[in-house]
Amino acid sequence: MDYLTAKQAAEKWNISPRRVQVLCEQGRVKGAVRLGWAWAIPKDAEKPRDARIKTKTEN
Repeated sequence: MDYLTAKQAAEKWNISPRRVQVLCEQGRVKGAVRLGWAWAIPKDAEKPRDARIKTKTEN
């Protein structure tokens, strides 16, 4: 399986490398593995949804 670094995933997903690292630390990127100080992210991993956005619910 091919892997990306946090920097490569950040460019692919159009977010900062630090944000990718945080998502990996939180376990929100499926298949991400820590190798020493770097993250190995599967090439086919999808960008996690933004957890800050909530959908409206009817009352």
